[in-house]
Amino acid sequence: MEHNQRKIVLVGTGFVGMSFAYALLNQNACDELVLIDIDKKRAMGEAMDLNHGLAFSGSHMKIYAGEYSDCADADIVAICAGVARKPGESRNDLLQRNTEVFRSIISPVMESGFDGVFLIATNPVDVMAHVAQKISGMDPKRVIGSGTILDTARLRYMLGDYFSIDPRNIHAYVMGEHGDSEFVPWSQALVATKSVLDHCSATGGKYCIADMEKIAEEVKYAGAKIIESKKATYYGIGMALVRIVRAIFGNENSILTVSTLLNGEYGEKDVYVGVPCIVNRSGVREVIQLNLNEEEMQKMHKSCEILRNLFNGVNI
Repeated sequence: MEHNQRKIVLVGTGFVGMSFAYALLNQNACDELVLIDIDKKRAMGEAMDLNHGLAFSGSHMKIYAGEYSDCADADIVAICAGVARKPGESRNDLLQRNTEVFRSIISPVMESGFDGVFLIATNPVDVMAHVAQKISGMDPKRVIGSGTILDTARLRYMLGDYFSIDPRNIHAYVMGEHGDSEFVPWSQALVATKSVLDHCSATGGKYCIADMEKIAEEVKYAGAKIIESKKATYYGIGMALVRIVRAIFGNENSILTVSTLLNGEYGEKDVYVGVPCIVNRSGVREVIQLNLNEEEMQKMHKSCEILRNLFNGVNI
């Protein structure tokens, strides 16, 4: 990524992929956007649709439907492609089918000479990021899953609403699997520089610690609630992906809860999981190790065990 042009190749032009593309355009987050889809006609139509709005965007972004050869000089390849779960299909069978999809994508990407950062959004995102890293053989720091970045944003929004405080002044994270075993380390959650738990205790019952766990459950199942209402969720993750992109292109060294490969952090190895990471132009610079209490560490180990078992069940 030595050149000045900020180039992204997006693979998968479904709801999530195009929400990401639309957010990229509106935030002027890149200079060149290439759309790739198994349905080439759809990719062409989506590129046309976005281009027709350029005059209203204040952006000079170059947008077109392309080929895997276009990945050669890309800074980021974002994968939002995958297959839907069939009725009665096991999670492992779905994972295996998505692994084959990833193989069909990543092999030609690597053959192009791509040497940038992979950004993975396909669910189950932690496992699929690990699959992408194994197939590509790339440095794990340059294969990033969206992890719990959206869950963390949902948590901050809900806590901000609960405390009537700007969510930007809520410093709390969702960690672990992007899924049922995710958890909030409340011992590390802050309102400004004050512990959320202390803030609750000091209000004489106005704010209740028990409400914190209710909020954590609401965060965990927020995606399912949206899907129940409108069949899919895509705007939030689209904007979350742009946040990661901005951290990479801006070399921000921002702390984001993305999915990365642990190598001894939190006592875990060889598993992709959502943890606070410093993200810059090289990908994940380092994992931030929070001082989790014993209960939180148990939740972390449980989440990692679930993800490791899922990954080990995939034939790569």
